[in-house]
Amino acid sequence: MDVIELFPRLHLLRFPVGQAYLWHDDGELTLVDAGPPGSGAPIAEAVTALGMHPRDVRRIVLTHFHEDHAGGAAEFAVLSGAEVLVHRLDAPFVRGEAPGPQPVFEEWERPLHEQAVRLLPAGDVIRPREVTEVSDGDVLDLGGGARIVHVPGHTHGSIALHLPRHGVLFTGDTVAASPVDGAVMPGVFNLDRAQVLAACLRLAGLDPDVACFGHGAPVTAQAGRALRRSAHGWPA
Repeated sequence: MDVIELFPRLHLLRFPVGQAYLWHDDGELTLVDAGPPGSGAPIAEAVTALGMHPRDVRRIVLTHFHEDHAGGAAEFAVLSGAEVLVHRLDAPFVRGEAPGPQPVFEEWERPLHEQAVRLLPAGDVIRPREVTEVSDGDVLDLGGGARIVHVPGHTHGSIALHLPRHGVLFTGDTVAASPVDGAVMPGVFNLDRAQVLAACLRLAGLDPDVACFGHGAPVTAQAGRALRRSAHGWPA
């Protein structure tokens, strides 16, 4: 796992598949997504290397239930005591009460998905003992007030997390950056592409300065402009 400082308050945690983010408030941390299974201990080590204690992470906000984003949540919650938050529609899948629905693949996505699956650790996912369910419009006590934005399409319960005071937007997998040229694009492996495109336009309307994606390099300046420019060029 690579740890990259984007700003003093914000670090990127990059895994073989997917990425997570650490947001720093004064005296406490928030983890946005938790990486694949097996990520709990590496995240705890990263927090310690940054001069904090895992117990300083008060909450883990999951943008959706997929294994590369939620797989490490229970492990790290045990190490830190952090609260796990997820949208109510994805909560049953995070808790392991039912299998989550499979994406509706475009043909060109299938080999990409097979490649990603090969990079995920083998074995069962440890499930969190408890999760806190959130909904669209909920405001969390971090970053001066962080708003939950429900953006269904990638999964039914996908969310973004918007910190308007800081101009930061965590998009989850609704939006991504191309690994080839860094171009902003809709996420892949979706349940409903039309919903994803509508969600991308909604997120562009938030006009963030910084956009942090579930996959690909973040946009660290004028992100709203990049989102709007790309959203209007995406084919349906």
